[in-house]
Amino acid sequence: MMKRLWALILTLMLALTLVPALAEEAVVTVTEIQKYGNLVLSLKGSELLAQGYTYGDVVTVTLNGQACEMPVGSNYSDVEQGSMICRVVVKEETGEDMIILAINMGDLATTLGIATKEKIEEDPGYVWHMNEGVEEPVTVTFAMKEQGGYYDQWVMNQLVRSENREDYPDLSDEAYANFREITIGNIAAGRLYRSSSPVNPEINRNKEADAAAAAAGVKTFINLADAVETMQGYEGFAESYYSQQAIIALNLGVDFAAEDFRAGLADGFRFLAANDGPYLVHCNEGKDRAGFVSAMLECLMGASADEVTADYMVTYFNYYGVQPGTEQYDIIANANIRKSLATAFGIETIEGADLAKEAEEYLLEIGLTQEEIDAVRTKLAE
Repeated sequence: MMKRLWALILTLMLALTLVPALAEEAVVTVTEIQKYGNLVLSLKGSELLAQGYTYGDVVTVTLNGQACEMPVGSNYSDVEQGSMICRVVVKEETGEDMIILAINMGDLATTLGIATKEKIEEDPGYVWHMNEGVEEPVTVTFAMKEQGGYYDQWVMNQLVRSENREDYPDLSDEAYANFREITIGNIAAGRLYRSSSPVNPEINRNKEADAAAAAAGVKTFINLADAVETMQGYEGFAESYYSQQAIIALNLGVDFAAEDFRAGLADGFRFLAANDGPYLVHCNEGKDRAGFVSAMLECLMGASADEVTADYMVTYFNYYGVQPGTEQYDIIANANIRKSLATAFGIETIEGADLAKEAEEYLLEIGLTQEEIDAVRTKLAE
């Protein structure tokens, strides 16, 4: 896996040396607002690259009367949580060729005042309404800010994942599905698990995740990603172990600070307290939303910052082969779980903090009562 990663990096480094010195200004439009507020543009990714832009450049993107500076990257995780990115996706094997403007773990459409999302029960679980005064189609202008200005950071953040089981011969089926038990802090054995989606086939890990949940005897699932109709519409849902258990489908976005995320998280924790374990938390990959929610429960149950970080980063080993002790490992941890928890708790760093106290105060802030928090603790410590 690591050989493929460095082959990709070397190829892209060579490509960088071949791009023109100047990139053309590009004027395009928004063709779609995705579930999490990401904006899909009318220009193809390959077309933008052909105009002289490349991965690691910093561009000025003007839309809805606002000029935003952002790097050109290939993955949302190329930037820290809360930062903007111009994601250029060109994948010959899947036929994807697009440009997506986004905020990593945020909502660009809402942040820039372009549209307002309404959650609905019908598939796909949401509908966007353009805000008053926003002209359609929304025009987007690209201009080069600094060629190669983000290149070093981009290289450090490159992650390569496969959706083919055979590409992970050294991983168990459970690790391939990013399934694992959480027993840090005061969480009892056999109580809490996390994984990729046991029913969404998008990343080809649902069957392994469902089988692992069945083997662990999971009784209650917290689905952070789907609306009910979307979840039930996945092929094979009715035949899955998952479908026969207690499930709450929260249909959450990826902006942890958003009010609907906080309200949904409170509902999820109430559902946990009201139902029997073992429990499993998941989103689609079991990486970002599931990572944050699992970390919050770990903090509540007395885990240390190092323990929370280590559990979160197992996902990056399972998917991308990122090893502890490497510079890339620390960059990813600092830019993701350590930053998101510190932001949620309103503190500068989670190192040395009383995380159980911080988590309790956070849960009270999002609407749980002390009795509900105590019930969650009791369920996980049984």
